Amino acid sequence: MEGGGDGVDTTVQRPPSQAVVEAVATVKGVQPEELGPPEYESLHEVVDPDALDAIFADRPGNASRPGGSVSFTYCGHRITVEECGSVTIDETVVD
Repeated sequence: MEGGGDGVDTTVQRPPSQAVVEAVATVKGVQPEELGPPEYESLHEVVDPDALDAIFADRPGNASRPGGSVSFTYCGHRITVEECGSVTIDETVVD
């Protein structure tokens, strides 16, 4: 293979709730397990993680879901989760 590497896709699909926690932890400069009370709000206080995961879960028979996204404020940031699994963290939100 030109340029080296083996060309294997090592992307690991993870639940959207986990992806959100990991992305926000990265922005905050902490480990995901540190992202909680008392310094940070819990994801459970903002959105039901199981419901968030269910929205983007595979349908029976592997039927695709129509496009869409979910946005909410978490740890002072506007979070958007896309149906493809990407997580976008926007500007800091001031309450």
